[in-house]
Amino acid sequence: MRCKNCKEKFEPKQFNRKFCYKDDCINAYFEYLKKQAAKKWNKEKKIRKENLKTVQDLLKEAQTVFNRFIRLRDNGLPCISCQNPNPKKVNAGHYISSGSCKYLTFHLDNVHLQCEYCNTYLHANLVEYRINLIKKVGLDRVLYLENSRHKTKKYTRQELYEIINKYKKEIKKLKSI
Repeated sequence: MRCKNCKEKFEPKQFNRKFCYKDDCINAYFEYLKKQAAKKWNKEKKIRKENLKTVQDLLKEAQTVFNRFIRLRDNGLPCISCQNPNPKKVNAGHYISSGSCKYLTFHLDNVHLQCEYCNTYLHANLVEYRINLIKKVGLDRVLYLENSRHKTKKYTRQELYEIINKYKKEIKKLKSI
């Protein structure tokens, strides 16, 4: 067998020995063990951090991933409100705000590409948003959104993990195209 450090042949006394018995190689072995312990600790720390996340933390993460998906899905389309074909900064604008209606936060008909000016400074420019949303998805689906604005939804940890994983996969698909 060859030593992992000095690459010289040696006869191991234990069946899983990877380093020979020279001082340099023994020191390299201890460094190797430290790296292995660090890797193990990093995995454990990642699991612990994930378990410490609250539902609110997961909701923020899901919202971030979902918004990134919307910006990729609608990439190249004009702003839903002002029809600006080349907005400088774009957001995922909600027709029914996610602050007022959690039920529609992740509904695909409710969220479209919107320029930052309309979304932030014109408070979603809702009149124009509605007109163009009807053109895009149809009156029936817009009326469904408007009739659902008072429904409530409390997301569970499992639902939020599913949303996060679903839209991460969708983002990968869109990026590969």
